[in-house]
Amino acid sequence: MNIKPLADRVLVEPAAAEEKTASGLYIPDTAKEKPQKGTIVAVGNGKKDEPLTVKVGDTVLYGKYSGTELSVDGTDYLIMREADIFAIL
Repeated sequence: MNIKPLADRVLVEPAAAEEKTASGLYIPDTAKEKPQKGTIVAVGNGKKDEPLTVKVGDTVLYGKYSGTELSVDGTDYLIMREADIFAIL
């Protein structure tokens, strides 16, 4: 991949949406929740006095409406600021 985020932005590959519930019921496509978990694929350099705390390969939790969706070579990604990330798992 040749995408390099700028400043404090990160590129996240969202986790796949759940296919079925814990009790075994299958969830139709129209009712699936947007995932709020993903894996960091690329990171920027950070701001001048604020280095980034996440690194490539980290699994993170982020806000439901965080980031901007983009598709590269058929794969969906989110690009967002590090401040939109709530936690590293």
